[in-house]
Amino acid sequence: MPVKVLMVCLGNICRSPLAEGILASKLPNNTFVVDSAGTGSWHVGHSPDKRSIAVATKNGINIQNQKGRQFQTSDFEDCDYIYVMDNSNYRDVIHLAKTEEHKNKVHLILNELFPDENVDVPDPYFGVANGFDNVYQMLDEVTDIIAKKLIEKHS
Repeated sequence: MPVKVLMVCLGNICRSPLAEGILASKLPNNTFVVDSAGTGSWHVGHSPDKRSIAVATKNGINIQNQKGRQFQTSDFEDCDYIYVMDNSNYRDVIHLAKTEEHKNKVHLILNELFPDENVDVPDPYFGVANGFDNVYQMLDEVTDIIAKKLIEKHS
């Protein structure tokens, strides 16, 4: 049974689709499944933001076939690891957790780079033009660490 990793942001069109695509490109797909979701329902069924698609494509990753979905409580059972992009996402997901085991699956993604600092991946949706490039670079760096840990633990 593959190890399932879920990336979560607010709308599932900017940060989490990028995180899904980047991490999936670094893991063997016969051992790992990477998915993404949003805490909100606004973009269910929609493709990622065109700016996320563009920055991913520029870096050799195709995310254009992803479709937005909302985080479900069943994700706690279905997923082995849940990485959230910011403190607000963390609170929203933890609020839905019914057990300590569920809560222990949820991690603030940049804590892998900056342990216990609770740094947010900024939401580039309303930000500056290079915001998507900056988010890509952050996620690329942190997923190197995550991929290495996951491969060491599960391979």
